[in-house]
Amino acid sequence: MSNDDKGGKSCCATSGKPAQPSSCHTEKPASASSCCAPAMKREGQHEHSPGGCCDTDARPRFDWILWGSAALVAAGYLAHAAGIDTYLPMWVHHYAAGSFELMNAMWWGLAIGIVFVGLLGEVPRETVMKILGSGGTWNGLFRATAAGVLLDLCSHGILAVGMKLYERGASTGQVMAFLIASPWNSLSLTLILFGLIGIGWTLAFIALSLVIALVSGWVFEKLVATRKLPANPFGNHVDDANAPSLWSLIGKARFSINGSVRLLVEGMRGSRMVIRWAMFGVVIAGLIRAFVPEDIFADWFGPTAVGLLLTVLAATIIEVCSEGSVPIAADLMNRAAAPGNSFTFLMAGVATDYTEVMTVRDTTRSWKVALALPLVTLPQVILIGLLLNQV
Repeated sequence: MSNDDKGGKSCCATSGKPAQPSSCHTEKPASASSCCAPAMKREGQHEHSPGGCCDTDARPRFDWILWGSAALVAAGYLAHAAGIDTYLPMWVHHYAAGSFELMNAMWWGLAIGIVFVGLLGEVPRETVMKILGSGGTWNGLFRATAAGVLLDLCSHGILAVGMKLYERGASTGQVMAFLIASPWNSLSLTLILFGLIGIGWTLAFIALSLVIALVSGWVFEKLVATRKLPANPFGNHVDDANAPSLWSLIGKARFSINGSVRLLVEGMRGSRMVIRWAMFGVVIAGLIRAFVPEDIFADWFGPTAVGLLLTVLAATIIEVCSEGSVPIAADLMNRAAAPGNSFTFLMAGVATDYTEVMTVRDTTRSWKVALALPLVTLPQVILIGLLLNQV
C-alpha cells in the first residue's frame, strides 16, 4: 500500500477522500516530499515561475506598462492620422507626430518578428542548437552573428527573435552577439547607407560592428563560464546529436488556417515583453520629440570628445528604431563631419536602448545580464568612435 493509503494524506491529493485538516505548509521532515515542491518546468517556462498548491494569488496581474503605453501610443497615432493634433497644443502635436512616425517605421519589424517567434516555437530546441552550434565556442558565436546579419528586421523584430532563441537554448554570448550584430546590418538598411554615406564607410561600419558583436559575445561567454553571470537555464542538457534538420521540418510542414492562427497567437505571447517595452519606448520617444528638437544634432554633435559623449547620451535617451537611426547617423556623418559619432549613434543605440535592456532583463530574469550589455559593449563603441573621428 502507498503512504496515502496508510493515512498519510496530502492536501494535494486528488482522491475522493476528504483531505486532512492540516495544511500543506505544516513543517515536515526534510526527507518528506511536499506538495509545495516546484512544479516540473514546461517548455518555454522560466524556472523562476511559481507553481503548485502554494500559490497565494493565481489571478493574472494587469500589465499597466503594456496597456497604458499602448493606449497612449494609439491616442497619439489616431490623433495625428485624423489631423486632430493640429488643433491641440504644439507639444501634443509633436508627440502625436512622433508616435505616428515611429509606429509606421517599426510595425512591420514587430509583425515579422512575431511570425518568426511563432515559427521558432515550432522548431525543437535541439534543432535550434544544431543550427547555431555550441555555446561557448567561436563557431557558435560566428553562426549567431551571421544569423543576426542575415535577418532583415528592425531592432524590435530582432529583439523578439533573440529572446526566443534564448528560450530555445542559445547561450548568453550567442544571443548577445546576435542582438549586437543585427539591428542595422540588414540588406535594406545597408543599401540605404550606401547612398547616404558611401560604400566605403558603410562597409567599414559593418566590419567594425561585427568585431564588436563577436568580442562582446566572447566576453559574455567568459563571464558565464566564470559564474559572474548566470547561464541560460534553457540550455541545460540540450543534445542535438539526433536533432531533425531544419529542411526536414520545412518539408513536413503543412499549411492550415488553424495552424497559422495558433502560430500567430503563440508568436504574440512570446513577443509580449518586447511589445510592452517597445510601446513604452515610443511614448518616451514621443515626449522627447515634443520637447527636444532633433535638428540640434548637427550643431552640438561635432567630431570632438564632448560631441561623442553627447551622441552617446542622445542615443541612450532617444528611442529610435533602426530605420530612424540611419538617417540621423548619416546626418552626423555629412553635416557634422563626425564619422565616429555616426558609428557611435548606430551602435550605442543598440547597447544602451532601454527597450532592449528591459526585455533582456525580463527574459533572463537577471539584472546582471541586462546591465552587462551596455557595460561590455559601450566602451568598445566609444573607443572606435574616437578613432574614427581622427580619420
